[in-house]
Amino acid sequence: MNLPTRFREVMQQCDTDILMVAPWHTHLRAYRIAEWEALETKLLALGGEQGIGDFVRYAVGGVVECVVDKQWRIRIPPELRDEANLTKEVALTGMIDWFEICDKERTQAEIGSTRDKFDEHQAGLARMGIF
Repeated sequence: MNLPTRFREVMQQCDTDILMVAPWHTHLRAYRIAEWEALETKLLALGGEQGIGDFVRYAVGGVVECVVDKQWRIRIPPELRDEANLTKEVALTGMIDWFEICDKERTQAEIGSTRDKFDEHQAGLARMGIF
């Protein structure tokens, strides 16, 4: 998978060429190492909470180091592609501290659904000073 230019620019600010790619329900999440380690620290702090062990087994147990090559590509292992149902076109969505790797059709459907329910987000965005 080729990384788009905007993701390359973020990666160039790091001291690493490795992304941690983890299964995440209907898609994959790709983290720079520092963000992945921060997530692991949060999960460790939650250790005894119900369901956290199962989640750690799923996400942390399924994470794979993906090296970004000189052409700005990563190889996503078949088991992760299968997990996220990545069969044809993929979409990458930047999410501030990570990016999602999703089936393009699913992403377009989710964006359409969010757009249709945009009014539901206005109050929360206004409280944060964004809207």
